[in-house]
Amino acid sequence: MDPRSARKIFDESSKRWSRDEPRLLSDWTARPFLLEWCLPVQDQRILDLGCGEGYFTRQLARNGAKEIVAIDISPGMIEMACQKEKTEPLGIQFSVGCVTDFGDETGSNFDLVTAVFVYNYLTIAQMSQSMARIHESLVDGGRFIFSLPHPVNPFLSGEDSRFHFKRSGGWFSGKDHIFEGTIALKDGDTVAVRCIHKTFEDIFQALRNAGFNKFPELRELTVTEDLLEQDAEFFGPLKDQPLHIAICVER
Repeated sequence: MDPRSARKIFDESSKRWSRDEPRLLSDWTARPFLLEWCLPVQDQRILDLGCGEGYFTRQLARNGAKEIVAIDISPGMIEMACQKEKTEPLGIQFSVGCVTDFGDETGSNFDLVTAVFVYNYLTIAQMSQSMARIHESLVDGGRFIFSLPHPVNPFLSGEDSRFHFKRSGGWFSGKDHIFEGTIALKDGDTVAVRCIHKTFEDIFQALRNAGFNKFPELRELTVTEDLLEQDAEFFGPLKDQPLHIAICVER
């Protein structure tokens, strides 16, 4: 599968992804944790892969990153990101690019590489290719932080869930199958998302094959008690459900 096949999804919905405040479910249930994991970023050179319209990238920049290079496969998303960069200049270098074969346009020697909900759009082979490039791009001791929908989520969530996928196949037989889905916005709308199924073994084997030999940190993310107190109607149906995974590994 061509990783560029996801381009159409985001080009068609780029305006609905555009935001400066939390709107998507994962803006509460995943991105705050990921940002906290990345910090501190002062004096760091960062590569943000699959940056979209730059929501997470801008948060990194506002926290004092020295330099940020950000790429996305969707020209529509990058156009939105560049418009926001003009409105609020943060020094972010946005460009259209593919997370599996980036190179000269991004440079190397990064202290931190992030990929927030990127690998659910790639096959296992494409994810492995991307991780190998990331390993080459990091300085010794540099960190790679990324997130994915929790691999078991498509097997547990129903179509009435605020975050669900229509699965095909089983846990093993469904590997590399495309599960189309949606994620809820706080205003009641949804946006289309995709999960190309991978097991935990697939993810960790890809890291090892890419050259990451240190033991990764893994966190399983769901709605917190604070979120339930904040808005029980929106977050309550997702209580105790595995929503996302976050992984941090050092070169």
